[in-house]
Amino acid sequence: MIRKTTRRKFLTTSAATATGIFNCTAINKQSQTNIASAEIANTSTMPERVLGKTGIRVPLLGLGGAGKTPVGNREQETKAIAIIEAAISMGIRYFDTAASYGASEEHFGQVLPSYRKDIFLASKTAWRDRDGAWRELERSLQRLNTNYLDSWQLHHVSFMETLDEIFGSQGAIQAMEEAKEQGIVKFSGITGHHEPDVIAEGLRRYPFDTTLVSINAADKHHPRPFAPTVLPVAQQKNVGVIAMKIPAYGRLLQPGILNMEQAMGYVLSLPGVHCCIVATESVEMLQSNVRVAQVFQQLNQQEIGAIEQKTASVWQENTFFRAWT
Repeated sequence: MIRKTTRRKFLTTSAATATGIFNCTAINKQSQTNIASAEIANTSTMPERVLGKTGIRVPLLGLGGAGKTPVGNREQETKAIAIIEAAISMGIRYFDTAASYGASEEHFGQVLPSYRKDIFLASKTAWRDRDGAWRELERSLQRLNTNYLDSWQLHHVSFMETLDEIFGSQGAIQAMEEAKEQGIVKFSGITGHHEPDVIAEGLRRYPFDTTLVSINAADKHHPRPFAPTVLPVAQQKNVGVIAMKIPAYGRLLQPGILNMEQAMGYVLSLPGVHCCIVATESVEMLQSNVRVAQVFQQLNQQEIGAIEQKTASVWQENTFFRAWT
């Protein structure tokens, strides 16, 4: 039996207060003047897919707000705001962040509220217990200047023991269910980039709406690859799949390996992948990635095989984020 709590009033009040502070503070006015209206400028025509059982159509490319990029760097606020605004203008509607991504939530919170009804906003919690997860959700909503998340995800779940903790009587899944019941969270998700067996088991244990997992062309050669382990389970349960680590932080894009068209095309051609997120260092890099997504064409098996062959000898350095150090 789930012990229910009602925090909607607290959350709504907190978000409204934060929004009031935001509106009363002229943050980055010069950057804001570049936005002509409060509606997303639909200047790009990226293909879209329905994100599994959510029923929401999302473009193939979303913006990742990882802490090590300008979007998450507190000292690069101007650059972060420019990237987020550029993403809006290019038609990106899926925005990914996490409570642990530095200033990412705060930077998103400066730009995205004006477009809230037109975007899909996802954040994450690394807390495994109910109360800790609730506290982090409250903070995330305040920083994002919103009173709800489209998707709230359990962050980097890597061990079976962690699943047991999450699904315990006072585990984080209790907070997730309460938040969904109260309309504070629309969809639930689980993420990971270490152990695919753990994510697959999580999808079997609970009807998550989405999963965010690391999939790239080099991961095919890992002893425990994500795609063949997670994607069949996700497809069976109609879970929305968002792929990350597409270019392996740029390492896959070294001369003689792959270009972005191949790296992104490979992942988006895998059965069961609905979209991908890529972090960026600049507006120019973002523009280049959007152009790749705009011209995406499904690869055939021969093309997929050729890309896998290119990564066979470099898989270890391009799956470094899966190693425990």
